[in-house]
Amino acid sequence: MKQILILISVMLVSSCMSPLFAQQDTFIKEYLERLENSRTYLILVAENMPEDKYEFRATSESKSFAENLMHIAWAMDWHSESLLGGREARDWQTDTELKVDKKTKEEMISKINQTFDKTIKLIREFDVAKLDDKLDYFGLNRSKRQILLLLADHITHHRGQMLVSMRLNGLVPPRYVLYQ
Repeated sequence: MKQILILISVMLVSSCMSPLFAQQDTFIKEYLERLENSRTYLILVAENMPEDKYEFRATSESKSFAENLMHIAWAMDWHSESLLGGREARDWQTDTELKVDKKTKEEMISKINQTFDKTIKLIREFDVAKLDDKLDYFGLNRSKRQILLLLADHITHHRGQMLVSMRLNGLVPPRYVLYQ
């Protein structure tokens, strides 16, 4: 009788948890679709800016077009590999892999693509049971799900600055890619 009660309890708990995990799996699937579309659009923007305009700054205190592009790579790496994946953060002062650092336009586009690949792989393999885990985010208590949403916002924010740089240079940005 005791074994039957244990079995029924396990079945009840499992049936309650399945919808929760299914929702989290759906969140990851939809997030990855959005991230892929974001990559597509960002690469189009990067490809359409002439290399001789990569150092353009909208204002003296703004990041250059190239710095915005590589800043997106840096932030993707930090949000995914460090905050979600637990790897120690890169040292901004010494690590040049995800900085402009004399990279050509082609090298920067390649690096951003590689960073998207790593980020997507990590998120695809991420344990959805940990989406509600909390961590410190600049003094705020945020879930790992919120970290993913913050990452998406951050990419959009800096890509928007890149679009302004294109417009200020008389260029028409590529047509918007939906759902990102």
